[in-house]
Amino acid sequence: MPLPKNESVQRPELTANEAAKVDAKPVLADHIVTTSHSLKLMAGTLKYTATCGTVLINEDQEKDGVFEGAKPKAQMFFIAYTLQGVKDSATRPLLFSFNGGPGSSSVWLHLGIAGPKRVPCDAMGNPSLPHRLVDNEHTLLAEADLVFIDPIGTGFSRMVEGEKTKEFHDYQRDVESVGEFIRLYLSQNNRWNSPKFLMGESYGTTRAAGLSNHLQEKHGIALNGIALVSCAVEFQTLCFDHGNDLPYVIYLPGYAATAWYHKALAPVLQKQSLAAVVAAAEKFANDIYHVALLKGARITAKEREEVAQQVALYSGLSKEFVLDCNLRVSDSRFFKELLRARGQIVGRLDSRFIGYDKDSGGETIEHDPSFNGLRQAYSSCINQYLREDLKFTQTNPYNVIALLWDKWSYKEFTNKYVNVGDSLRQAMHGNPNLKIYVASGYYDLATPHASGDFTLAHLGLHESLRKNIQIRYYESGHMMYVHKASLEQMGKDLRQLVKS
Repeated sequence: MPLPKNESVQRPELTANEAAKVDAKPVLADHIVTTSHSLKLMAGTLKYTATCGTVLINEDQEKDGVFEGAKPKAQMFFIAYTLQGVKDSATRPLLFSFNGGPGSSSVWLHLGIAGPKRVPCDAMGNPSLPHRLVDNEHTLLAEADLVFIDPIGTGFSRMVEGEKTKEFHDYQRDVESVGEFIRLYLSQNNRWNSPKFLMGESYGTTRAAGLSNHLQEKHGIALNGIALVSCAVEFQTLCFDHGNDLPYVIYLPGYAATAWYHKALAPVLQKQSLAAVVAAAEKFANDIYHVALLKGARITAKEREEVAQQVALYSGLSKEFVLDCNLRVSDSRFFKELLRARGQIVGRLDSRFIGYDKDSGGETIEHDPSFNGLRQAYSSCINQYLREDLKFTQTNPYNVIALLWDKWSYKEFTNKYVNVGDSLRQAMHGNPNLKIYVASGYYDLATPHASGDFTLAHLGLHESLRKNIQIRYYESGHMMYVHKASLEQMGKDLRQLVKS
């Protein structure tokens, strides 16, 4: 029975060990750090507030239909930038950004293009040495306040003590947790009336497509725009599985772009522009190649020879190699084969980059030469930036990349390929004002530009809404913003999305 208000209770004395355990138990609470900064741009100086830290993600608990309260499940880390001196911040545009993997922190879009600081690279995309940050003249901060979200397991985002570490390493649970963070941020910062945008890269586009309808249906949050950077919405276009011929068709234009860049094409194509070569490869792939693959063993010997000759022409490979691959050259074989005679391999994330393996006789590459230097640079810069500029100290490691992709659950898509295109379609049908911007790199052989094109063409979107989708192609790779010319153009395109 309840105790009288003024009645004291005798409690047993704790031993020294027990008291130490009580004192050592972490207190579950939001941990936020705020700092002030300024950024000089051509148009003037921006004064802004940086807010970073962890917020608790709670879930309602019930047993036998009885509500038992909200239970903390995880702590999600974020970095936000808000412009100072704004008269009505509640209606200023707000962009939430995250990367992919799954298992990547938000550092790439943050320090690559959108945030007030960026990792400088040379014209091609090699990070400068020593690693450092510079003011980002392409930041979106002049147009919108920015929130960079690290999904659970990445950055400093972790499950709370006693919870299963892999609980949110799942398509639907990931969407729900990021959606809950967005709801919390809007509520805690009085931003419900702000125009709202999402930006995701790679698997982040999978997450963004899922969130588009989830936010609308679960929380009543209508988005104004979504930026899909390096589209990965329909996984059938990306998986080289036995019996799935679609990726061979999808990847061929990317192979052609890569071979053109490395001057590995026949003179008749090499003298043409990149756009012309890609267009010709796409026409062959869409009009002839996919029909030939559809025939399987029913293809005639003559057709087989003719198709092999054309695939070789556009891929820069030999006809004999294409025939040995049964007309189906996987990405892993292409990375190794294209420049094998030169003793070189090409990158997966950005096929402009070349590297070297132990020998040239292997079937697949040992590493991705387009990623190694970038990972080191971004990891070094974010760790220094967090501690020195943002004053956020943490003894746990900041997980730039967590090895989660092999452990990720897609149980909602059991026995079928992951495809979240219909979530995006439902969101656009439910919100006809929603604008979609798609950024694709010609030299991206992780999520080729033709994959995004195919996905968007098969959404089942009503004809009147197709004008809401804008696709931009860049002469760069998966992270097109590391390439100087692409960075400049992409910054303009993103600012236009927010302004529109």
